[in-house]
Amino acid sequence: MINFYDIAYTFGLGAAAPVWAVRSKTRKKVLDAFAKRMGQIEGPTKNGGPNPWRCVMLHAVSVGELNAAAGLIKALRERYPGVHLVISTTTETGAERASSLYGHDADVTLIRYPLDFSLAVGRVLDGLKPQLVILMELELWPNFMAACWRRSIPVMVANGRITESSFRNFRIGGWLTRRMFRRLSAVAAQEQAYADRFVTLGAPPDKVKVTGTMKFDTAPAGDVIPGAAELADQMGLRPPLWVAGSTGPGEEQIVLDAYKTLLADFPDLQLAIIPRKPERFDEVAAFIERAGHPCHRRSSPSPKPQAPSPGTAPSPIVILGDTMGELRKFYAAATVVFVGRTLLDLGEKQHGSDMIEPAALAKPTIVGPFTGNFAEVMNVFRAGEAMVEIENPAQLAETVARLLREPGDIGARARSTVEQQRGATGRTMEMIAKLLPTDAPQANARADSAGA
Repeated sequence: MINFYDIAYTFGLGAAAPVWAVRSKTRKKVLDAFAKRMGQIEGPTKNGGPNPWRCVMLHAVSVGELNAAAGLIKALRERYPGVHLVISTTTETGAERASSLYGHDADVTLIRYPLDFSLAVGRVLDGLKPQLVILMELELWPNFMAACWRRSIPVMVANGRITESSFRNFRIGGWLTRRMFRRLSAVAAQEQAYADRFVTLGAPPDKVKVTGTMKFDTAPAGDVIPGAAELADQMGLRPPLWVAGSTGPGEEQIVLDAYKTLLADFPDLQLAIIPRKPERFDEVAAFIERAGHPCHRRSSPSPKPQAPSPGTAPSPIVILGDTMGELRKFYAAATVVFVGRTLLDLGEKQHGSDMIEPAALAKPTIVGPFTGNFAEVMNVFRAGEAMVEIENPAQLAETVARLLREPGDIGARARSTVEQQRGATGRTMEMIAKLLPTDAPQANARADSAGA
């Protein structure tokens, strides 16, 4: 049968070839996608336990969605003993994080989410035969949804959110978009505004529920973070410590300028910078050294020696977190935290990083004005007066100084707010139980009466 989506994708790829073929970075991205996302399956493909029918596919685009899914993955394992999990990711960093967390687990198959060509989608669904697909936040594609529908595989959205711009784009799709959304079996939305958007786009109203964000559930619940004490000892961390986490391009220079200002009043202040993207580690190390500071990289046993200028005192060492999965440990050692990708407009998809983790650790936490990707979370923190927001880079140094001098109880309010918001994972599991009963047999395939 002719697949019009395949034709459209092929035409679009060919039409854009003069652009992506001559740009090395774009060309590499396109070629990598075809090399890794055409339905390739590696490792175990089915559960060898007492209930081999239980296979759940969970898709998380990148690191943020994967982190949010941690509690849900744990809950699935507890409710469905012997379940086999297929965890798919889109980005390279997401795949690396998935491998570090679940790469050695016998009950997990790791794949790259297939490109939305019918051949790639069919390889994944027929090779792994999931009984349920869970999409973290959104990530709907027409061929994938149609293929699941034809195979009677229910698809639900967990931790669902639709930004304003995505909502506008989906509405342009008209009946094509509505067909995709109509095929959703359940939507667990983060807040009412998102739930309303799902319904407007075609999701069945009786299948959409507001469950809250699961990111509150995955934040650390106590003061003791495994490995944090060892990291602090190895890196020489001690209070007062300012941690700038998940920083984006341009923000590190602002942080370093603010640090220079702060040293006049806080000569013992330490600074640790943890960039969001691993590919920027070397770049940020160069920024630190150009600012006159020796750079102590987490991946290195000792800081690089750097002689001070004649007649000047040695500059304080700046710590660079250049390893994956240790941001939480740095936050645990912090006196004050700045959460990056919030101070500069880096593009709508880059508006905000997770501010819940430092809040859960009762750390006074600063964010800038660009937090759109965490809009629902920020609404909660604002209501609890539990987050410090600044409007521009000029306010960063003075705000850090104020929190160093008089932190007040904002850290305690932040932790209390996180505790009050927990429970979304449990509410999501209640919806999953209706789609995947503990004793249900594998569903029989059916024809897609609605067509592709």
